Amino acid sequence: MESLLKPTLQLLAILAAAMVSGSVFGIWRGYDPAGYSPAAFVEVHQGAVRGLNVLLPAIGLAAILLTVILTVQAGRQSRAFPLYLLALLGFLAGGIVTRFGNQPINAVIMQWTAASMPADWQALRDSWWTWHKLRLAASVGGLLFLVAAVLADRPGAG
Repeated sequence: MESLLKPTLQLLAILAAAMVSGSVFGIWRGYDPAGYSPAAFVEVHQGAVRGLNVLLPAIGLAAILLTVILTVQAGRQSRAFPLYLLALLGFLAGGIVTRFGNQPINAVIMQWTAASMPADWQALRDSWWTWHKLRLAASVGGLLFLVAAVLADRPGAG
């Protein structure tokens, strides 16, 4: 049974990280808010926040916790250890950017209506987009390091 524990944790960590990274990538690729009218921006953004603002951070937290476990299990002498650590740092960076960059802006935008948007709404929209691109880089980087760590952590690797 123990022989299945590590591969199961690795699979779940990759799945969680891929779900977050894929979602963030999809938002980046398919939702450049600069192309939306003010009314469309508010409607689309608020819909995305309602659907993802709790779910994606929860999945991201799962990826972080699973990666912590895998990092500790790998041990400092392992070839996989620095790769797990870099993955963990990427996921933590993505989470910090989300919590302190994107989510405060989301909270403000959730209070808007198309009729009550502030005059400088585009500045806040653009700030959100900058934070989003940073978390995309952190999330995808973390996923790449996690996959590399799992490959380096296989029996007989290296």
